[in-house]
Amino acid sequence: MKIGKRLLLILFTVLFSTTITFFVIRLMPGDPVETMAVNIHAGMGVSWEEAVEQAKARLNYDPDIPLAKQYISYLGRIVRGDLGESILRRAPVSEIIAEVLPWTLLVSSVALLISFFLGTLLGVYCGWKRKSLLNKLMTAYDSVIGSVPAFIIGFLLIILFSVKLGWLPMRGNYDTDLTPGWNSEFIASVAKHAVLPILTWVLTSVGGWALGMRALAVSVLGEDYIVSAKARGLRQRRIVSSYVGKNAILPQITQLAITFGSMFAGSVLVENTFNYPGMGYFFSSAISGRDYPLMQGMFLVLTIAIVLANQAAEILYSVIDPRIRIRGK
Repeated sequence: MKIGKRLLLILFTVLFSTTITFFVIRLMPGDPVETMAVNIHAGMGVSWEEAVEQAKARLNYDPDIPLAKQYISYLGRIVRGDLGESILRRAPVSEIIAEVLPWTLLVSSVALLISFFLGTLLGVYCGWKRKSLLNKLMTAYDSVIGSVPAFIIGFLLIILFSVKLGWLPMRGNYDTDLTPGWNSEFIASVAKHAVLPILTWVLTSVGGWALGMRALAVSVLGEDYIVSAKARGLRQRRIVSSYVGKNAILPQITQLAITFGSMFAGSVLVENTFNYPGMGYFFSSAISGRDYPLMQGMFLVLTIAIVLANQAAEILYSVIDPRIRIRGK
């Protein structure tokens, strides 16, 4: 696909997703003013009308403005690179995202890469040794752990490593008594706080990667070139790495890209379990408080991440498999 067409497709996808997001979140029951007005009405004992007016003044948001006008204004701000101001936090959405995005990237990307490479290696081996004990164990593991929500695994890890053993912290992203900076003490604290969220992600996802790769490896093993390689007397290690692994991993690359792009949304449960201040943690609070600008900004980042990840997967596909480049000419 030519660069111009690829860019147009990206822009159209982002615009379409942004439009859908803008209107869908406003179909949610309640709005920021109503949510705050309920608390003011119950806590201060004022009339409902007065509570609504106070909420509008505090939030600087008027839900009575027509949606079409709000939408046009929103698109105009996006074109200027302005994601608006968070209704509840009274801070620019771009600054909030810039502050919390690195924490999600740290935990999610490390966990994703570990689970992907470990699961891929296990899957290739299980596909090659289909009657091995490891193959049966991986099937049982994914059946059990794969059906357990991530936050339950997180709570169990907190009980074991934080409460019982006291080895690892149970919440936060670093020790609050430290000043952030590029020094060994702060980096060690960040790494220590990231262990349990990363471990939770790895434990809940490695089985799926392994079984997916095993199924792909088994399908590749029936191909003629594998039979020919065996007949030529090639070593098993070379057949597994150069023939089975390289050809079976292609669909996994696409899944890796999609997972990488959508990991910001999938971080909600894990980050809330550990009170880890990343995208998922703030996204959850934005939903509960009906913070439209913050939700819109985070959805926009999620959309761009998924679109770019898919484009990267397509490019990586052609690098790994030259046949795709030939067919595309």
